[in-house]
Amino acid sequence: MSDAAQPTADEVRAAAEAVKAALDRHLEAVENRTGEDDPAVYDAFNVLAAAAEAYDERLYDRYDEVTPFEIPGADDSLPPYEGPEEPNALSVLIRRDYAVVEPPRLLAQAQRIAAVDPDEDGQENGSLVGTSVHAALGVLFGEYEPDEIASRHKEFGLEEGDSTLWVSAADELPEPGEWLSTPFDQADPQRVVCRFDVSSVFDEDELDEDLDDLDSTA
Repeated sequence: MSDAAQPTADEVRAAAEAVKAALDRHLEAVENRTGEDDPAVYDAFNVLAAAAEAYDERLYDRYDEVTPFEIPGADDSLPPYEGPEEPNALSVLIRRDYAVVEPPRLLAQAQRIAAVDPDEDGQENGSLVGTSVHAALGVLFGEYEPDEIASRHKEFGLEEGDSTLWVSAADELPEPGEWLSTPFDQADPQRVVCRFDVSSVFDEDELDEDLDDLDSTA
């Protein structure tokens, strides 16, 4: 992103103030809720989600920093929970999608890693990291934790797609090595305790509309 397209410091500050106002509105709606499905709470939740996402985007674009907040979508896309009331174990299932939008940047980063520790991936693989996206991805994900790649994806020539995290309840831990050959086959939506989704469906038009609503009611 060019400097001209970056939000100003004042715009980032305004987005932060919108989050604060949305938090106050959400708390007030919860404190005065009239029932389990109070539409005021639902609306305040959506405004808070929009404000938080707008702030996160502007903070990243301006300062290359992120927030720890991931607010799940308001739509309940999971079936009713049928897992144990008090789980003895849990599984955390994470999916993050990326597009490789700048292969030269990815290859250069992988070459830099291989140059620091050329023997880690073997001589043959090390010679490929500058020309093979496949080898470069292996080097990248072998060097960094997935959370670090998520926070620095632009440095590696990647563009974020949708992501989700499921926390799934279990009666007990599986035996060591039991599921390694098919790690995702046992994902059961009816045992998901909570989930957190990030998606491009929360587009700028929806964010701007919700923020306009917040401004009009503040």
